[in-house]
Amino acid sequence: MTEENKNVSKNGWKRIFGKKWFFPAVYLTVAALLLTGVLWYQNLDNQVPEATEDTETDISDEDLIGGNQPTDEFDQDSQPVMDQQEVVKMPVAEEVQTEIVTKFYDYEADSEDQEKALVQYDNSYYQSDGLDLVSSDGETFDVTASLSGTVTDVKETPLLGEVVEITHENGLTTHYAALADILVENGAEVEQGDVIASAGQNALGQANGIHVHFQLRKDGEPVNPESYFNEPTSEVQAPADDEEAPEEDESSSEEDGTEEDSIEEDVIEEDSLIGDDEADEGADEEEDTEEDTEDEDADADEDADNAGSTESSASMANA
Repeated sequence: MTEENKNVSKNGWKRIFGKKWFFPAVYLTVAALLLTGVLWYQNLDNQVPEATEDTETDISDEDLIGGNQPTDEFDQDSQPVMDQQEVVKMPVAEEVQTEIVTKFYDYEADSEDQEKALVQYDNSYYQSDGLDLVSSDGETFDVTASLSGTVTDVKETPLLGEVVEITHENGLTTHYAALADILVENGAEVEQGDVIASAGQNALGQANGIHVHFQLRKDGEPVNPESYFNEPTSEVQAPADDEEAPEEDESSSEEDGTEEDSIEEDVIEEDSLIGDDEADEGADEEEDTEEDTEDEDADADEDADNAGSTESSASMANA
């Protein structure tokens, strides 16, 4: 009975081994088990370093902040640092098509750019401390804040027209002139790209029509805005102290004055010269009058002397 069962079992295994699907099924099962083991081993290796990194992070955080404050505060403190890296933008919206018609006067620029940086006013030429921008269609356009900051001055001058000054970090100030329809007031906080006014006209840039005059200053000294567009504010540098204008250019504007101040001083000086000439002419006329009076007095004395001598001669003849 036992031998028969053994024979039956052997015959059963032979029938199973004889099936075409048996060995492929065995291969697939073994491959699945091997793949499962490999994946499990890889996950085990990945979990161990993560636990180690977490432990090291906790230790370093406790050493730095005493274990009393969460590390998220450091992420919050990093946000203002990114804000300080604001780049200098043109004072117009990106979709507005503009062109520069008056450049910043740079002593190291070529003669063509220097010629484009001269401003004509009252039959004289002056060096530009900023840029004049006009739209491609000649129409008015929105003037935007080049950088985020605080409005520190809103005024109107005879030459530059309506002016807005904005103060920024790192010793920077931006100046916008030839404006119309100003939308900000002194003390207002503005963000980069905010509309502050519309482009208008002024007496100094009358030849440019509707435009905006834009200046960028570092520590009060004007710098070339074109050199710093799309550059971080930390890159803006004030002109070197040893940079001096050529002697032939000193007559056009004063070294430390603004463009408008130099022009106004020249106008005042011209008026004073005219006044001095008139005073000199009046003095000459007065002097001529005094000379004429002295001549008349001398003639009168001479006539009196002649008359006296005649009378003396007549009295002697009668005697």
